[in-house]
Amino acid sequence: MGSGRAAAEAERVHAEMTSITASSGNLASQGVTMSIHTDPGLLALELDGTLTVPGDPGWDRARQAWNLAVDQQPAAVATVASVRDVQTVLTVSRRVGLRVAAQSTGHNASPMGDLADTILLSLSEMRDVLVDPSTRIARVEGGAQWSDVTSAAAQYGLAALAGSSGDVGVAGYTLGGGVSWLARSHGLALNHVRAFEVVTADGSVRRVDAQSEPDLFWALRGGGGSFAVVTAIEFALFPIGEVYAGALFFPLERARQVLNAWARWTDNAPAEVTSIGRLIRFPAIPELPPQLSGKSYAVVEAVTTLDPADADALLAPLRALGPSDDTFTITPVERLDQLNMDPPAPTPIYGDGWLQTELSVEAVEAIVQAAGPGVDTPLLTVDLRHLGAAVAPGRGGGAVDGLPGAFLGFAVGVTPEPAPPMRAAVTRLMDSLAPWREERSYLNFAEQPSDGSSFFDPATWARLRAIKAAVDPDDLIRSNHPVPSG
Repeated sequence: MGSGRAAAEAERVHAEMTSITASSGNLASQGVTMSIHTDPGLLALELDGTLTVPGDPGWDRARQAWNLAVDQQPAAVATVASVRDVQTVLTVSRRVGLRVAAQSTGHNASPMGDLADTILLSLSEMRDVLVDPSTRIARVEGGAQWSDVTSAAAQYGLAALAGSSGDVGVAGYTLGGGVSWLARSHGLALNHVRAFEVVTADGSVRRVDAQSEPDLFWALRGGGGSFAVVTAIEFALFPIGEVYAGALFFPLERARQVLNAWARWTDNAPAEVTSIGRLIRFPAIPELPPQLSGKSYAVVEAVTTLDPADADALLAPLRALGPSDDTFTITPVERLDQLNMDPPAPTPIYGDGWLQTELSVEAVEAIVQAAGPGVDTPLLTVDLRHLGAAVAPGRGGGAVDGLPGAFLGFAVGVTPEPAPPMRAAVTRLMDSLAPWREERSYLNFAEQPSDGSSFFDPATWARLRAIKAAVDPDDLIRSNHPVPSG
């Protein structure tokens, strides 16, 4: 979208924010103070969106998370259609003694816990994306998914620091960090946020940036969703239209050789390359192509902004191993969400992630013994993403400014519910890697309930708690990895 229209949109949003703030005191006189448990219609009448409560025909659909193994049972679901709706839900929730949990897709819904005292605030209908090609800035509403952004940006030859799955929510991904296929050359997504538009627990609508709200701006970049409901984000885009990307497939029986070779290869990989080493067992389903269905592989995936000739020279040692399939080609950036072969629709999963100090021969052996060839495991995939370069800590910015360690791991299986065999498989793998795991974890890949302090150093954790106490002292807003008021 042109810069003139983007500027007009910014003015409109500012005017709307001013109007919303001025009208917030009128809600009590409009009759919405009664508990939704006794008369949900009073809140429903105030929304531009919809309110769904237990027993309604659309209840199961409304409360569904992307992770179908998570059975969310909130007090109600408010599917908001405007910033005013968000303010209304927060104001009414405070008055009737309920909490609020914002959600766009529910990819990381497992740690949320019991929602019986909570209104689930679904932002799934707020997905507008505005791209200003002159400034290379995108303004993205709080319910947008990465596929919304990448397609809009690609029209101007621009790239976002998007997640590997197109249906991941932009807001949650960015609030936790954001490790993209361009991470090693461009850093975490949160490092390129220009501003947030939020509604805080008191019903105020704020534009949060480094000048206007420096403390809250710092907390929102890596501290998660405990501080405010994010209704829009502005972030930088990059003049990248195509990359050289693909995967090398090897029979799973060669996992030890492939992972060791890839680990040594990453020692000298330039910042222009982000890669993943993984073990993957494809289910035998007709939706998959014959070469994948029911097959198991050791895979190396990579994306690089290098010239294809330089990329081919870099990949030569891995290709010398003799992959059974090689898919590397020049790829439009908006199609990178296909590379990791993530499920294209809501799926029941159980998994967890970790940060790893190194991938030594001993660490590779631990992975192979826990999830390699010959092991009876329900795990679908074990992934190791190469970090370092621009992802390393020390780049300045928010509560998270980089990730420690050399690799980011994630293990997951498909399961209708977190059955004991799946839990045992994930636990076995993570326990076997204990000597090489970082003390800190990465919020976005932590799929199980965790103490929030495990994601931060003590000074950062203390500051986050102080900011939470300042903006939400009553802990009205909750998230999957909460920061309690300090």
